[in-house]
Amino acid sequence: MGTPLGDFVRAKRDSIRPESLGLAAQPRGRAPGLRRIDLAGRAGISVEYLTRIEQGRDRNPSPAVVNALADGLSLDPGERAHLRRLAKLTTAHCPGSARPAPPSREVRPTVLATLRLLAPAPAYVTNGLGDILAHTPGLAALLGPSGLLDAPAPNVTRYVFTDPRARTVFPDWERLADELAFDAGLGPSASASAWFASALAEEAGPEFTRRARRHLPPPRHPLHLVHPDEGPLRWHRERLELPAPDEQFLLVLLPADEATERAAGRLGRGRPPLRALG
Repeated sequence: MGTPLGDFVRAKRDSIRPESLGLAAQPRGRAPGLRRIDLAGRAGISVEYLTRIEQGRDRNPSPAVVNALADGLSLDPGERAHLRRLAKLTTAHCPGSARPAPPSREVRPTVLATLRLLAPAPAYVTNGLGDILAHTPGLAALLGPSGLLDAPAPNVTRYVFTDPRARTVFPDWERLADELAFDAGLGPSASASAWFASALAEEAGPEFTRRARRHLPPPRHPLHLVHPDEGPLRWHRERLELPAPDEQFLLVLLPADEATERAAGRLGRGRPPLRALG
C-alpha cells in the first residue's frame, strides 16, 4: 500500500525529463521520467531506501531525507512545502495512529464581518477539507439550487464526489474533481486530512482514490457552473489563507466574463442575511 509521500515522489520522478536536470536522455523505448538510480544519486540516498519510500514501506523519513528528496527532484518552494506536508501526512497514516479530533467549525466574528462586507459576492469560509463553515447570501443564490448547501454540514468535496447532481452543476467535473482531491491533502492538519481522505474513499471509491494518489498540483482554471435560471457561468476563485490558529481559508468567487457579471448582479438582489454553519 502506497503513502502520500511515496506516491508524490514517484509521480514527480516520472514527470521529470532527465535532460532538464543535465542528465542523459532515456534511450528510445524506455519508460519516460527520471530513473530511481538517478534520483537516489542526486538525493544522496540508496536506491533501496528510495524504493522503500516510494512503495510505502518507509513511513517516517527524517526531515533531512525529505529535504534531500526535494533537492534531488529540483522542487520549487511551493512543491517543497507540499512535500513536507505529505511527509507529515504519511506519518499520520501509520498503523495505530489515533483518530484526530474533528477540525473546529467556529469562525471568528471578524471573519464573519469580512464576509458581510463581501456580500453580495459569492464567498465562503472553508477549513481546507471542503467544509463550508459560513457563506454569503450570494453563495446561497448561486449554489442553493444544486443541493450542495442542504446538508447540515455542507462539504464541497463530498458533494462533488458523491452527489450525482454534481456532474450537471459542474460541466468541468473532471478538472474540479482533480483539484478537490489534491486540496483534500491540505486540510487543517495532516491527521485530519488523512482521516477525511480515508472516509471519503469509502463513499466515493476509485474516482477519488486514483486522484488522491497523484499528489501533484493540478492546473487551476475558472470554475464553470450551470445555474438553473442563469445558465452557464464562469468564475475566478481567490483563496485567502486566514492566520493561525484558524487553519481556514476565505474563498471568493469573482465573475470571469461579462455574462457572469450580469448574472451575479441579478442573483445578489433581495437575499437573506449571512449564514454561519456551526
